[in-house]
Amino acid sequence: QVQLVESGGGLVQPGGSLRLSCAASGSIFSINDMGWYRQAPGKERELAAVISSSGSINYADSVKGRFTISRDNAKNTVYLQMNSLKSEDTAVYYCNVRGLRNSLRKYDSWGQGTQVTVSS
Repeated sequence: QVQLVESGGGLVQPGGSLRLSCAASGSIFSINDMGWYRQAPGKERELAAVISSSGSINYADSVKGRFTISRDNAKNTVYLQMNSLKSEDTAVYYCNVRGLRNSLRKYDSWGQGTQVTVSS
């Protein structure tokens, strides 16, 4: 099993910043992609940002220039620095991690979600 623990959500005013963290633990042989997805009320879950094991990064157009994804491989942790937050960024943010377990079987794990609310 691979477990993910997220932290860092909360309430912030428009224009403010938040930093999300997601730590992976368990039967991990390797980690490939680490990403953040978000789901706003009444909408489907969408990709916000993803970073590969080689450091290749993709962002949703809606967050480019405002969000920064990074990872600490020694800590099996991925971060999402969110700046210049807008009301439309309000959503539950989910961490997603993919890789191989110690058994060399693939895993595709999701965090429990953390609420980000942008409001004055």
